[in-house]
This record gives sequence, C-alpha cells and structure tokens, in this order.
Amino acid sequence: MFSITDNKWEIIKKKYSDFWNRENHDRPLMYIHAGIKHGHFLEAPDNLEKRWLDTEDVIRRVKNNMQYASYAGEGYPYYMPNLGPDILGAILGCELILGAHTTWADHNVSDLSNLPVLRFNEKNKWWLKIEELTNAFAEDAKNGDYMVGLTDLHPGLDALVALRGSEALCYDLIDCPDEVHKRTNECYFVYKETLGRLFTILERYQKGSTHWMSIWHPNRWYNVSCDFMCVLSGEMFDDFVMPEIEKELAILDASMFHLDGEQAIRHLDKLLGMDKINGIQWVFGAGKPSASHWIPLLQRIQDAGKNIHIDVLPHEIKTLCENLRPEGLMFNISAASVDEANQMIKTAEDCYKT
Repeated sequence: MFSITDNKWEIIKKKYSDFWNRENHDRPLMYIHAGIKHGHFLEAPDNLEKRWLDTEDVIRRVKNNMQYASYAGEGYPYYMPNLGPDILGAILGCELILGAHTTWADHNVSDLSNLPVLRFNEKNKWWLKIEELTNAFAEDAKNGDYMVGLTDLHPGLDALVALRGSEALCYDLIDCPDEVHKRTNECYFVYKETLGRLFTILERYQKGSTHWMSIWHPNRWYNVSCDFMCVLSGEMFDDFVMPEIEKELAILDASMFHLDGEQAIRHLDKLLGMDKINGIQWVFGAGKPSASHWIPLLQRIQDAGKNIHIDVLPHEIKTLCENLRPEGLMFNISAASVDEANQMIKTAEDCYKT
C-alpha cells in the first residue's frame, strides 16, 4: 500500500510544488487512479443514514478501498470527508436530503428578509457531523497511510441557492439585490469560520492541504467557484460574484477556479484577469465533448499565465500534449491497470522530448 511517509511521497510533493510554480517542464502532472483489485471493493450500504453518517463504517469502507487501489504518476491516496456539495448551506440552516450518490439541499427559506442574521453555529448538527468526520479521518490517517482533504464548501450565491433554490434566487437578484448582498456577506463569514476550523483540524495531523480536486499544496489552498454564475449576465457577475471571489482569495495561499460548464465561459476573461487565481479547473460536463475538444479554450487559459486542471481520457493524452505546454498543466485520469497508466505517462513524456 502506498504511504505518504515514504520517499515516493516526497518526490510527488516536489512535483506538485513545481506544478504550482509552473516549473514542471518534462510533462503535465498526472493523477492516475489505476483501479481497485478485483473482488476487494466495498460497496456502501443501502441504508442512507449509515452510508453517509456512520463515521466508523465510512472509515472502514474508505480504508479498504484505498488499501486495494493502485495509483500512478502523481496519484496518491486521499479522502475528503463528504456530505455533498450543499454542506455549507446545511450549516447555514437548510436540511440535507440524503441520496444514493449525493445529497440535496431542502430549500427551506421563503424570504431572505425574514431570516435572522446568518452566523456560524457550532451546535449545528451538520457542522458537528462534518467536524466529526474530519477529526476521525485525520486521526485515523495520522501515521501517514493517506491524506485527508477538506470537504466541499460552496459559499456566496451557491450557499444562498441551497437556502432558497435557483429560481427563487434569480427573482431575489432583481427584487431585493441589497438583501442578496447582505446575505452573501453573512455567508462569507460562516464559510471563513468553517474553512478555518477544518484547516486547523487537519494541520494538527498532516502537512499541506488537498481536497476533491486531488492537488496537494504545502500550505492552505482551496478552490473558488460559483456554479450559479452560469445564469448571470456580465453585469450581475461583476456585482454579486467578483467581490465574493476576492474575499475568498484573500484568505488562501493558493486557489484554482472551478469553471463548470459552457455557460460559465462568458465570465472566463474576468477570472483570468484576477492575479490571485492561480489556475482554472475546466469541467466540460456530462454529455459534452471531452478534454481534447477544448484545446483552444485551454490554450487561452495558458496564454493568460494560469494553471489548468482537467479530466482526461487515456486516448487524448497525445493530442493534448502536442497542443499544450506542460508547465502548470494537470490531468486527472483513470486507468484500467498500472501498465496502462505507465504507458500513458510515457506517451506524455515522449511528447516533450527534444
């Protein structure tokens, strides 16, 4: 089993540092998950409460599946304690509906103006659960078997979507924009407190940080995002999203922007103009053409001096490497075997040999 205490981990950490500094000249970074040994994968239980909220059972399943997993390139074992993308909304007061593969927010706020001030509540049951999961995983991983990542937090307008729902929030932007500004500002301070507490837990046990994007950084890094921006005009983006992004960036040592879907592209140039955004994670979305279709977009990001993180299919590696610089470029890939993974690495390296 891979260990983050051995020499290989030191080499991988150096590669990630090179990535952040755009000094990986030999090839893109490649986080490759090469599958789990046949017959060893533990499925989650059908009981949804147990699947999501039974800390001991979650740890048992995650550790088993990591033990029998293979990694290649800059891949390494990590787990992000997870209650779905609306956990911050739940900490702010909505309920979570548990599903088989994700969770959903129960939009329970009928009027933003009737809400009390949104504050961090350390007795909120969803905060207590994500705190418990993070503590438990960090304690379990303290000997270096794997890294523990930060959970998936969506502040700003995405947090208000969890409370209100997308359609209702669209009306709010027109009907009560000052109230939206007030509430997103309150959400920011809850986000800041939540993120800070989770960083503090993990820093007691491990060096550096990671999360669902799988990138390691020696200090505090996190993604910034606003999935709701896909429905916004440029003017509304400037008014409601840009100030929030600037506040989030100010409390981080590094960040990538999670650009999710074609409708988000219209705001890309403004994001590329923000100095504190280190890079862009481009998510083309289910049913859309895969990574190699987006080479002009990826070149545009590189030409702006930003890093890139993107999911890639094995057969696309040669095309992507022939059209993109390796510096600051990272592929997330699944392989059928370690042999296939090693061949993909060789393909990438061969593209950059002079």
